[in-house]
Amino acid sequence: MPDHSLPPAQRALFDALLDHGLSKWVARLPAQLADGLDRKRFGDLPAWEKAVAKLPTLPEARDVALDSDSVRVDLALTESQQRQCENLLRKLMPWRKGPYTLGGIHIDTEWRSDWKWQRVAPHLSPLEGRRVLDVGGGNGYHGWRMVGAGAAFVLIVDPSPRFYYQFQAVRHFVGDTDGWRTHFLPVGIEAVPPKLEAFDTTFSMGVLYHRPSPLEHLMQLRDTLRPGGELVLETLVVEGEANTVFMPGERYAAMPNVYFLPSSKALAHWLERSGFEDVRVVDEAPTSLAEQRSTEWMTFHSLADFLDPEDATLTLEGYPAPRRAVLVARKPE
Repeated sequence: MPDHSLPPAQRALFDALLDHGLSKWVARLPAQLADGLDRKRFGDLPAWEKAVAKLPTLPEARDVALDSDSVRVDLALTESQQRQCENLLRKLMPWRKGPYTLGGIHIDTEWRSDWKWQRVAPHLSPLEGRRVLDVGGGNGYHGWRMVGAGAAFVLIVDPSPRFYYQFQAVRHFVGDTDGWRTHFLPVGIEAVPPKLEAFDTTFSMGVLYHRPSPLEHLMQLRDTLRPGGELVLETLVVEGEANTVFMPGERYAAMPNVYFLPSSKALAHWLERSGFEDVRVVDEAPTSLAEQRSTEWMTFHSLADFLDPEDATLTLEGYPAPRRAVLVARKPE
């Protein structure tokens, strides 16, 4: 049974897993949380934890909009509270996924993640009442949008403790009404119990190209889904035919851990070979400099710095510039 001495967010996760028939995962949670939030491994973790803990108590009256482009929470803050909140939220920088507007504070993130959601959402089976897993979900922006679309339970798994505390900061603003339908576990997909077959929809967006064994990742995703469940997969691709697969050198667009970039046609074939059916390519387009860029909330290098300054169709390494595709597929009944 859940340990009720746990922090509220962790206790709520225990309860939610039990409520949604995921009791086999509960026994694993203490070790997973301890490993994912290990202070010895992550030296900045105490500072992030402290920043979230110092967020002030907020007014109960608030207007939460999880279905708007900027995940928005309107509430009346004093000038002093708003200044305090902004200073604390800035301690969690860099903010990569968003945007958010929290108590009048606009967090202009590196990625316009709302643009990706606009491309993906029209092609989804309705999320109303569904159990959703978001693999590599970053700080949870898309998870909040999934709840805004009616999902009953969203679990984000991502091994970044910084993203975990960014998520907890947003939850502080969202409050209890909608905040406890979305949960975050700071682990990778390897921590998901094998053959779970529990989720109605699983998202994997921006993960596949970081996996040295992409077919293994696709089969891990398949095993998270109930029979008939839906996979939403977004990843880097290259232009080409069904046999086109590109493997860059040590770096791609300055990223050190990029392995395989298939064409969308090749990726569809991979999905079919991994046991999916009804595979559809629903979107494909180059990543624009307007969608991924540096901001005052993410002041490090971004996409413009990773492209050839003389030819924006190429990366610094001379490879084709980032291009992303979204595929939707179904696990057989």
